[in-house]
Amino acid sequence: MKILVLSDSHASRHFMRRCIDHVSPDAVVHLGDYFTDAQDLSEEYPQIPFYAVPGNCDRSRSWITEAETKVETIGGVRFLLTHGHLHMVKMTLTRLIADARGMKVQAALFGHTHEAYCHREDDGLWVINPGSCGYGGGSAALIETADGQIRDCRIIRG
Repeated sequence: MKILVLSDSHASRHFMRRCIDHVSPDAVVHLGDYFTDAQDLSEEYPQIPFYAVPGNCDRSRSWITEAETKVETIGGVRFLLTHGHLHMVKMTLTRLIADARGMKVQAALFGHTHEAYCHREDDGLWVINPGSCGYGGGSAALIETADGQIRDCRIIRG
């Protein structure tokens, strides 16, 4: 299964559409800062399941009632989905990693920093930030799963 992970679109949907059209993912995850971008794209691509959490820039929209942190099983893999601001990821990943381990997920997905990377901890926990699909040419993460495991993670850049 191919999972496209996006974050920090900030109302710039061009790169998101290019990624979806190029990758043909089985699922899309959007990690906030313009939650409505994920909602709108899910309507454009109704055949693809979308999973989304709001970010710190979405808090002013009082009608958004989605949880800011979720655990979702996608492709047989348990993921922690969060924008990252509540875990203070701009300062350290310690809180995020501790929460992910406590929730017994296989991967922590977060945004907020606009810095893309895929990293696997010594205990097997994946820590993945797709960067920003709305700034700097755009970046995203592509996760490939099989048999309930993450088989590959890579960063796509615009």
